Amino acid sequence: MYKKLLKSVTNLGSPKILLVGDFILDSYVYGDALRISPEAPVPVLKVMDRTHSCGGAASVAADLLALGAIPICVGVVGQDPNGKLLTGLLDDLGADTSAMISASDRPTITKQRLVGLAQHRHRQQLLRIDDECTEPLNDIQQSALFDIFAEKLPQADIVCLQDYNKGLLTDTTCAKLIQLARKAGKRVLVDPALSNDYSRYKGASVITPNRFETSSAVGFAVDTIKDAARAADVLVRDISLEAAVITLDRDGAFLKTASLSEHLPTVPRTVYDVTGAGDMVLAMLAAGLAAKCDFTTAVQLSNIAGGLEVEKFGVATVSIEEIVNEIIKTHRSKAGKVQNIDTLKDELDFHRHQNASIVFTNGCFDVIHRGHIEYLQFCKTQGDIVVLGLNSDSSVKAIKGPERPINNQHDRAAVLAALECIDYVVIFDEPDPLKTIEAVRPNVLVKGEDWAKKGVIGREFVEANGGKVVLAKLVDGKSSTATIEKMKEIKN
Repeated sequence: MYKKLLKSVTNLGSPKILLVGDFILDSYVYGDALRISPEAPVPVLKVMDRTHSCGGAASVAADLLALGAIPICVGVVGQDPNGKLLTGLLDDLGADTSAMISASDRPTITKQRLVGLAQHRHRQQLLRIDDECTEPLNDIQQSALFDIFAEKLPQADIVCLQDYNKGLLTDTTCAKLIQLARKAGKRVLVDPALSNDYSRYKGASVITPNRFETSSAVGFAVDTIKDAARAADVLVRDISLEAAVITLDRDGAFLKTASLSEHLPTVPRTVYDVTGAGDMVLAMLAAGLAAKCDFTTAVQLSNIAGGLEVEKFGVATVSIEEIVNEIIKTHRSKAGKVQNIDTLKDELDFHRHQNASIVFTNGCFDVIHRGHIEYLQFCKTQGDIVVLGLNSDSSVKAIKGPERPINNQHDRAAVLAALECIDYVVIFDEPDPLKTIEAVRPNVLVKGEDWAKKGVIGREFVEANGGKVVLAKLVDGKSSTATIEKMKEIKN
């Protein structure tokens, strides 16, 4: 499955997503909160920094851009400095803001967060100040919204509705947008507002409520996976969905379609801030489905992306590279660092896709000593991914004699895999590593300086492919053979 996930996330392309919703400016004021005010029992915030970022539907746009998709933004901002600031942020990121409506009768939705820095380091939100109008658009603005949506619809691969219940996506508006999109053959994905009535989203393709939102919509608590399955059935049936994707925080997500009813678990996370997690899930799901991923794959990728987002402070994007690294890390934790050459080649291809530099070295590494550790740490300084080619037992015997190795290949590989500086271990049977080097195709080949006169095996291949050979300085007096001989002396 991990290969399918890697292939899918690295082949998303640049789909166009027609994104309609409540575009919000997130404003952060950071300061040291070191004392209590003498005027009232509240912290005094000494301002140290101010930042602005994309929130609400604007956060989804930023997430889509980080995934390589192109959001076509349809929403409303006020004719105020915050409106200019928000559209400017979106423009700078590369979003299409030509369909944004500027309204004179409502402010740009702004959430200002006051964040205290305890001991200058630990962030803690103290207060949030919201500036917004949640009244429905007037008739002229709503008509303009429909016209712009219809104009942009043919350009889109998929449609997203991000509803924060701020007056834009009313019952009438949602019904009209969904009708137009489905008539044009476009899927509609909805991140719903908190409500006990989801009828406004009837006929949408996919809906992505979280556990709490789902409980409110279906009228019973979603505490267990069994509850989620029951709730998903209700949503698909009652609002005529193609699929329901219920996000279950630490429990992952539950996917329900006409042919599927499955729980997709996620990796346990250290949750730093859940702000923006739903936006990231919607963005990843939209990008995945627009790229023709099946539902299971798209939801699995959304699980990963949402999980990475909650480990960050505030509303934050997650890149394809981060998702790729997470997939590989999760797979490696299951498969281990010790791999056969075929699976290793697949993983190295994905590392290369991220422009990672591959380092290769090899040896018997029979009795590990200080010289080995310093040598391998040096290898790690030469690139991003270190692959160690380990001589098999039969190969060691051919080189060192019938009494070697002292430790078998599995024990040697396990010890080496435990080192942080080693990313992969691959065992080879041949007397020299040339065949393995040709399979790995390293950017850097590292050998000890004692190979300068003997000639480094694989040098010609590596240099012919644009790589380089680096000779590492060795620690004097340290070798497996010397260690073994000293042990023999002690025994005698």
